[in-house]
Amino acid sequence: MDAKRQPDSGTDSDVSLLHKMGYAQELSRRMSGFSNFAVSFSVICILSGGITAFQLAFSATGGASIGLGWPLGSLFALIVAVSMSQIASAFPTAGGLYHWGAILGGKKWGWMTAWLNLIGLIFVIAAINFGTYDPFFKTLIAPMFGVSPDSLTWWHQTAFIAFITISQAILNARGIRIASKITDLSGYLIFVVTIALVVSLLVYSPVAFDAHRLVTFTNFTGVDGGAWPKQATPLAFLSGLLLVTYTITGFDASAHTSEETHDAAKNVPRGIIGSVFWSAVFGYVMVCAFVLVMPDLTASMKQGTGFFEAILAPIPKALRVTLELAMFFINYVCGLAAIMSTSRMVYAFARDGGLPASKLLRSVSPTHRTPGPAIWTCAVLAIVVTLYGDAFSVLSAGSAVFLFISYAMPIGSGMLAEGRSWTDKGPFQLGIWSKPCALLALVGACVLAYVGIQPPNEKVLYVLVGFVVALMVIWYGFGVRNTFAGPPVLKDTRNLERIRELEANVDPTA
Repeated sequence: MDAKRQPDSGTDSDVSLLHKMGYAQELSRRMSGFSNFAVSFSVICILSGGITAFQLAFSATGGASIGLGWPLGSLFALIVAVSMSQIASAFPTAGGLYHWGAILGGKKWGWMTAWLNLIGLIFVIAAINFGTYDPFFKTLIAPMFGVSPDSLTWWHQTAFIAFITISQAILNARGIRIASKITDLSGYLIFVVTIALVVSLLVYSPVAFDAHRLVTFTNFTGVDGGAWPKQATPLAFLSGLLLVTYTITGFDASAHTSEETHDAAKNVPRGIIGSVFWSAVFGYVMVCAFVLVMPDLTASMKQGTGFFEAILAPIPKALRVTLELAMFFINYVCGLAAIMSTSRMVYAFARDGGLPASKLLRSVSPTHRTPGPAIWTCAVLAIVVTLYGDAFSVLSAGSAVFLFISYAMPIGSGMLAEGRSWTDKGPFQLGIWSKPCALLALVGACVLAYVGIQPPNEKVLYVLVGFVVALMVIWYGFGVRNTFAGPPVLKDTRNLERIRELEANVDPTA
């Protein structure tokens, strides 16, 4: 290949490792370690899920679901993140979960992992943009322009979600350089705005500081206005963990952007773990502040997402409006980052022939070096998912369940393969803690799956069972097991020729 046509692919070691795994450097490797962290930190976005899903915890067992439940759920998420990071360090590719599952557990396992991860990611985009509409636009932004929230209909909701999703897709399609700069900014803003929000809430709080609220169990299940039907307190507490697992998810974004990250074998694990850790810490401070400033806990529980507007009310208007606009922007970028992550998953799965229309979905713009068809497919699917009116609780529970199951699958196969078929690890290694962490991650995923399908989210169970059955029918009944090859054969000479051809077609300056 002509030296002038060599793509700007980052370090030689990154490209060499990617080639060893059988893939070409088609995407533009422009992301720094911080950018990789920022994309996961933006997808997690405590200022999104920590607010829109807050009542999933608070209306379970009150303050205890926040003060005690958040640290417990965060610990589980961190264990999963650490286990994933070890695998990501060894196999830093786009669509990481699929690739890990296929290498460590076989092509069928990888194919199943990919589909579960994909539907979870689509749910994430939909839930984020649904939450950006309500409460952030509908309740906080629209009244600034004299629009009553009560006047907004399903059509307004659909038009708004479609508009922001399309705009997010456009920004993603224009290149990783633009999108990563926006997510970098969001990464900084999440820290700054969270601190400003917490300080403002506490300074202008109408009630005396009472830390006892954070360890007091109040079973709100079955109460009118709450999120949960009547449950025993232990189950209610577990149900409340859905707040954390919905909020601190999507950190596989760092893995999905591996092929666009410099020194990926080191920076991707840092991005995954760092995004989860800092989200857990700052998120905990934030949600605790919510509980501490509520004038009346029961009344706040009955307000649904309206609780947030109520606790912001004592803050001076100029400061409050500034915070609201900043949070709206951050939530918008959260959706943008989710599309970035999901599109890389689609692209990676399609280049191995795992999706319908794979030839189209695996194509990369030679000018922008982004997977355009994958980006637009993700955007359209996310819009379609939100057409179900009362979607948020189903979407939030569904995204958490599907994603954490897809996280657990390669972790489980890695635990079995470690020391046998998997001996060549990356720079980040857990050593003797590898299998214990993997086992805890698997147990936690099972608990989460159980909690996530409890009423009123039993529809998630129907979707999950139906989806798995459909996958089995497709795999065995439609011959996919014979046609899907999985990751490429690494030493196949024809594959090396294909890599050279693909890399010759991209713009090295993009």
